[in-house]
Amino acid sequence: MRYSANHKMETREKLLASSAVSAKTSGFSTVGVDGLMKSIGLSGGAFYSHFSSKDELFKAIVERELAHSLGRLSGDGVMDSAKLERCLKQYLSMNHVEHPEAGCALPVLGAEIARSDVQVRETAQTWICRLHDGWAKVLGSDSLAWAILSQCVGALVVARMLVTPEVQREVIKSSHEQISRRLAERQSD
Repeated sequence: MRYSANHKMETREKLLASSAVSAKTSGFSTVGVDGLMKSIGLSGGAFYSHFSSKDELFKAIVERELAHSLGRLSGDGVMDSAKLERCLKQYLSMNHVEHPEAGCALPVLGAEIARSDVQVRETAQTWICRLHDGWAKVLGSDSLAWAILSQCVGALVVARMLVTPEVQREVIKSSHEQISRRLAERQSD
């Protein structure tokens, strides 16, 4: 059977997308190569025509997912305080809490990234610093950008650890209120 010229690239993209969803819902380390390939209808042996190792796949997932997050959270390069506020509202939402597979990779993959090799951590650092730099320009403060970024990620981690939706909402709401208050103070300075 002949494959189209784009077949390998399309298969790689399907593998990345499927593996990212799997990693964000179950954790990357919990799924084996055979399971990842089976989810896109291929055998485990086909994996190695796309990636030399599972670690290389994880690095590609981190880069892909953080690039997507950067696009969503940086306003596609055109950021102002109103757009930042809208991004924060979307980020700190129950929809984001309830659908980790469709959201930012940092709250779900952060611990695995931290335990990964230096290449994965460098990749994550590159994308996180790009996001930080964009927010710092809007906020006029490096430290405030780091604080808000950290609070957003932490709020999602804590909310997802909880069972009761009412308590989850309280975590998200209080984090958003604190950030909004700080942003309002910043604008009035």
